[in-house]
Amino acid sequence: MDKKSGSHFNPLQFLFRVIQGALIGLGAVLPGISGGVLGVIFGIYKPIMELLSNPFKNFRTHVPKLIPVFIGGVIGFLGVANILAFFLNKYPDPSVCLFIGLIGGMLPSLFREAGEQGRTKGSWISLAVCMCVIFALLIGLQMTSVEIAPNFFWYLFCGFCLALSVIAPGMSFSTLLMPLGLYTPFVDGIGHFDMGVLIPGGIGALVTVILLAKAINALFDNFYSIAFHGIVGIVIAATVMIIPVRSFLTAGSAIVNVVCIAVGIVCALALDKFNSRVKVE
Repeated sequence: MDKKSGSHFNPLQFLFRVIQGALIGLGAVLPGISGGVLGVIFGIYKPIMELLSNPFKNFRTHVPKLIPVFIGGVIGFLGVANILAFFLNKYPDPSVCLFIGLIGGMLPSLFREAGEQGRTKGSWISLAVCMCVIFALLIGLQMTSVEIAPNFFWYLFCGFCLALSVIAPGMSFSTLLMPLGLYTPFVDGIGHFDMGVLIPGGIGALVTVILLAKAINALFDNFYSIAFHGIVGIVIAATVMIIPVRSFLTAGSAIVNVVCIAVGIVCALALDKFNSRVKVE
């Protein structure tokens, strides 16, 4: 017991925070689910952003409370990477369809979060512009038959997307990586502790946090609706672009894909319902 503050170690609260951190870690790596959104839902996002924005000022007050969250985040992130890599390599189309279902099931929650502070004309413009930009970018890459070979530079980009999925609520780091063909090799490298993947990915994530955490925190504080609706537009466009259209041409594959999409939607809605019942102290 700390006589000055009256605080004491609560093992149940510590365990609860570890579980929340593990779910955020899962959300950071699992396609369709944003670690940032889960952080918002659990009431952890604000202290994390305050720590990242001003680490020296908030270190002593924030780090002790967030240690179990960080522990859980690492467990959740690394624990699921190998499983994801296996299914993406073994059953690519059904796995992608499952992720599409997860994204679709999370969209109502994401849209609800986006409108939490109201919707303006600028919000809808932001959604439309971001959606069109992503469509143009990904369609352009497909039309020009650009094949991206994973290398140090692209793994830096993967780290950037990963960090962005935590500091920008609603942004799943798989959103851009899957259409570019970078998600599977990146997750596979993480699962196998490949230093050629972990080092550039870690550098990219760290640089992103240092450079963008304060700016994104300010962006959401001052232009919450516009910023969040832009993320919704990005998620919608990138999700449409990863639909494995060719695998729907045969009846058997189409049935499997539809079932996977349905399962993903149900799982996402169940997670959303669970999150809505979580009470954070």
